[in-house]
Amino acid sequence: MDRAVFDRMAEQDAEHWWYVARRRYLSALIERQVPMAPGARVLEVGCGTGHNLEMLGRFGHVDALELDAPARAIAERRLGRPIGAAPLPQLPGVPDRAYQLIALLDVLEHVEDGVGALRALREKLAADGRLLVAVPANPWMWSAHDVHHHHHRRYTAGALRREAAEAGLTVDHLSHFNSLLFPVAAAARIAGKITNKQTADDAMPSPPVNRLLAGIFGLERFVAGRVPLPFGVSIAAVMRAR
Repeated sequence: MDRAVFDRMAEQDAEHWWYVARRRYLSALIERQVPMAPGARVLEVGCGTGHNLEMLGRFGHVDALELDAPARAIAERRLGRPIGAAPLPQLPGVPDRAYQLIALLDVLEHVEDGVGALRALREKLAADGRLLVAVPANPWMWSAHDVHHHHHRRYTAGALRREAAEAGLTVDHLSHFNSLLFPVAAAARIAGKITNKQTADDAMPSPPVNRLLAGIFGLERFVAGRVPLPFGVSIAAVMRAR
């Protein structure tokens, strides 16, 4: 990602509606779709500034990886211990068959070889482990936002299922999310294409708008892991090794 994107993430990730509501959705999805034993080990790959670590820590002992050094330093302060910098797909030093849950949250689209990344993570799952993947949806929504975030692609549900299958993973659950706000997001992306907008659309809105958007998106936590949604800005999937 552009340096400015990481800087905005560090400034906003505790309060920005998208981060707040996404954590609520993903937490509910884990609770309903991922079997977690006492003392489970959790790994977040590509943790950024560490804004998901507290949420993931409710499910077990969390390890994390992040390549960007300034973002990793922020995440280490939040986690209270060192965070690794092993890259995908090699993952040097990451133990095989060790993790009950691996979270890959808006990271896969940054990796050129998506299948190779998923295949490598499959080897790190414990016997009954699950891989939680979140990716941006709808290739037609490609915009300057994706360019600034250094995305290689946006996904369809079918494309994500195909990559999982090629990597030797079974998809237990797949759903779009950020669906209630999808019409607004779609209209904004279409308008951006028409006006040739060249900036990322991740600025912090005014407090009232931020609370409203967080509340609307946050409602989706009640259906997370229960009812697959057919459209949305993002896709979440829970996978396991075959």
